[in-house]
Amino acid sequence: MKILFFGDVYGKPGRIALTAVLPKLRKQHQPDFVIANAENLSHGRGPGEKQLAELAALGVDGFTSGNHIFDSSEGIAMLQKTKFPLARPANYPKNTVGNPYIVLKKGKLKLLVSNALGRIFMGDPLDSPFIAVEEILAAAKKLKIKHTFIDFHAEATSEKNAFGFCCDGKISAIVGTHTHIQTADERILPRGSAYISDAGFCGSLNSVIGAKTECALKRFLTNLPTKLEVAENYPLVVSGVSVELKPDGKAKSIERIYEVIN
Repeated sequence: MKILFFGDVYGKPGRIALTAVLPKLRKQHQPDFVIANAENLSHGRGPGEKQLAELAALGVDGFTSGNHIFDSSEGIAMLQKTKFPLARPANYPKNTVGNPYIVLKKGKLKLLVSNALGRIFMGDPLDSPFIAVEEILAAAKKLKIKHTFIDFHAEATSEKNAFGFCCDGKISAIVGTHTHIQTADERILPRGSAYISDAGFCGSLNSVIGAKTECALKRFLTNLPTKLEVAENYPLVVSGVSVELKPDGKAKSIERIYEVIN
């Protein structure tokens, strides 16, 4: 099984960038499933139905999210309707709206895709992702699905590393998101899981994680609250990973994707 995963798609520039390169990447990697993190999809703050429909039409099969999933009332309403295969973080309380995992199907292939939030430097207190993942594993076992993918949306690389080793041999691929900066530590862990601390993001390259540099600098230089506006300047970047899984659910390979669009 081959999977293409794209890190946080940040606003319109991220969608434009992904639209530009996905056909080429499909031809190159021949994925069975395409997944994208959608938590910044609508103006950098949560997924919108229109924007999800745009990427679904492009051929994205499923979506993960993160700490901005509930930033807009539209996002909450959309999770209630479950029109698109969108996973909210699994370590929110059980009665929280939305699905903690989605199941993607193509022919005889099945992939369980989940999402979890880190707790270090992430604000709102949540349940432990290390415990929440056990419920995801139980769901995969009940559904008899060997191939599993989790997007771990977290700030600290120490927590991401620890989570990776916690899931090693249990989850097929553990891919980090949230920092928007792609890391160079992709590898197969000792017990057979694919891992990377952060897949990066899709958006304006010369920005501060997708936002206009002047907005971010004003925050840092004055300590005043400043609205972060989406940077729309070129070049754009598409970051993610290509993962190949064996029939038994273990990982065969993980490869970074980094495309610049001028």
